Order: sequence, then structure tokens, then C-alpha cells
Amino acid sequence: MGRKYKFHDNSKLYFVTFTVVDWIDVFTRQEYADIIYDSLTFCQKEKALDLYAYCIMTNHIHLIIGTKKETLSGIVRDFKSFTSRHIRKAIKNSNTESRKLWMLEMMKKSGSKNERNKDFQFWQQHNHPIELDNNVILDQRLNYIHQNPVKAGYVENEEDWLNSSAGDYHQIRKGQVEVIIIE
Repeated sequence: MGRKYKFHDNSKLYFVTFTVVDWIDVFTRQEYADIIYDSLTFCQKEKALDLYAYCIMTNHIHLIIGTKKETLSGIVRDFKSFTSRHIRKAIKNSNTESRKLWMLEMMKKSGSKNERNKDFQFWQQHNHPIELDNNVILDQRLNYIHQNPVKAGYVENEEDWLNSSAGDYHQIRKGQVEVIIIE
């Protein structure tokens, strides 16, 4: 991986994307998105994660994050590890997940390609953190995050997507996780 896609300066904000292996539509079920919310909240309280924007799509997540204490690479590593294990466990233990066997097989297949984790893999390896070092890039990424469900055709207005911080930014509702509004 080149230097372009690394956390270089923990005092800066970063745009990151986490994508489910094989673009599996896991987050069509709210119970799996709730694991993401719980983990983000934990990282905010216990790891000093600053969350500025988010959007949970059906098979990937976009965040704008920062921190003043921990390293972002450490927070992201722990977040991905925790959510990976807990979402897989929730899928495995579900009595109502009609796609259970298929999803677990896809994760197992992806894990067998990865020498570090032969059992399973939930998230794709890369995050491609992009440093948001000026207001133009910051505004562009914030708009991209909130417009993602509109461009995908899920909603007409960004603030209508419930698994997003757009409602916070439009001041019509608080999201399921606290965000620091970028002025």
C-alpha cells in the first residue's frame, strides 16, 4: 500500500470507507447496523474517536473521523475487528437470516484468501483514508457521504436516509450516534 492511503497526522480529519467483502448487502438488516452504532459509540467514549459524519449503506460505510488522543489506525483496526466478529456471530446465531449460509460461505471464502485470518473475513482489507486538509475537500467528502443513498436511488433527499448523519446536519433529527457538526 502506498503512503497516499495511510493515517499520517492524527490531528487531521480523515474520510474512510469500510466495505463488506464481495459487497454483500449485510446492512439491509438494522440489527447489523446497530452493531456498527454500538461500536462507534464505544470508540467515542473509550478510544477518543471524534465522529463528524457517517453513512451506513447496504454493503459499506463512510465516515469522517478524527481523534485527539489515540491513533486513528489503532481505532480503525479495533473497530473493524470488533464489528467483524460481532456481525459474523449475529449472522451465525440468527434464526431469521435467510441468507445466513450464503453470507458465511462468502466470508469464509474471502478469509481463505487472506493468510492472516484463515477462518473468515468480513471487511475488505483497505480503508483508503483520505486526509481532509482543506475545506474544499472536506465539503466535497461530506456531501459525498450524505448524497450516497440519493445517488444509489434509495431516497430522494439525503436527510431521509436514517442510517446517516444527514438528519443531524439538516437539524431534522438526531442520528443513532453522536456527531460533531462541521460548520
